[in-house]
Amino acid sequence: MPLSNPIARRKFLQTAAALTALGGATISFGGRRALGVIPDAEQDRWKETIDKGLLWLASQQGRSGGWTHPMYSTAVSSLAGTALICSGSTTTQGPYAKEIRNCVDFLMSKARRNGLIGDPKRDNRYTYGHGFAMLFLSQVLGEEEDIDRRQELVEVLQNAVSFSVSAQTKKGGWGYVSAKEDDFDEGSTTITQVQGLRGCRNAGLVVPKEAIEKAKKYIYGCQNKDGGISYNSSSAKGASRPAITAAALAALYNAGDYESKYVPKMWNYSRRNLHRLSNNELFGHWHYAYLYYTQVVYRQGPEQWNPYRDKICDRIKKDQRADGHWKEENVNNVYGTSINLIILQMDYGYLPIYQR
Repeated sequence: MPLSNPIARRKFLQTAAALTALGGATISFGGRRALGVIPDAEQDRWKETIDKGLLWLASQQGRSGGWTHPMYSTAVSSLAGTALICSGSTTTQGPYAKEIRNCVDFLMSKARRNGLIGDPKRDNRYTYGHGFAMLFLSQVLGEEEDIDRRQELVEVLQNAVSFSVSAQTKKGGWGYVSAKEDDFDEGSTTITQVQGLRGCRNAGLVVPKEAIEKAKKYIYGCQNKDGGISYNSSSAKGASRPAITAAALAALYNAGDYESKYVPKMWNYSRRNLHRLSNNELFGHWHYAYLYYTQVVYRQGPEQWNPYRDKICDRIKKDQRADGHWKEENVNNVYGTSINLIILQMDYGYLPIYQR
């Protein structure tokens, strides 16, 4: 396939990025699968919804390249950038190339000497932003054509990995801040770190296996008898949380755990509590829950995925506002819109981290 073909070219760039990151070692990439795998009728069913949402999202980007939020600017900007690259645009190609480049610039400007991507003085619970930024930038790395720029991204991401590993608690989880500040841990921030680290590893960065293994054991330790995952690892764990359970299961899949004894119980719990698209027991975290549950169902294959996809995408389409955004009161509208667009575009299969 000639490199003038955009899909072949993307695969070539992904491999080149990995070789740069590993100093010439060979790494296997899944690659982005070509558009056309999904029947046109299915794509067109939500295309107008997606296009309106992407246009609105791009219009909200600030001059600095980020999306504003008083406490979560790094996290919100990373999710917005992820929504844009889910559409197939890269830093150099597609209708949102400029916005993606600017988002990369914004996040790289947030990289600190200790490896943290974010501002600990302004980013409340900064590990969220750090994890989402690792995920977004790791997906961008394989598309970067400029050698110097690619090397700069590699350095930022490798330092980010080192920070994440150093921020891990003794129990193997992560909290809202680095364990050096507070050894508290909880499920939702742990999941963002695991998925961000996995994205970096897939992109060719060195990620210590021990950190992932510790995180897996942490998740196992948070499981209740009903199969669900509790808020954190304390002895008084409390009730299972559907949102955290779905996120934890997605993280385990990313870590390559499909067959441990914990996984089927988590899947059954998630399906019981989330498959009907209920708002019950989500503690205001509908978008967070379905960002991850959608990934989980997608991994089950077409028989499970297709009817679920139709149901959730139709619901999201129905809830869209006239100007293209979705209302989200827990964080902000950019956050809700970004997650809805990621869900709507899951079937496109552009991002390696979300592929089967």
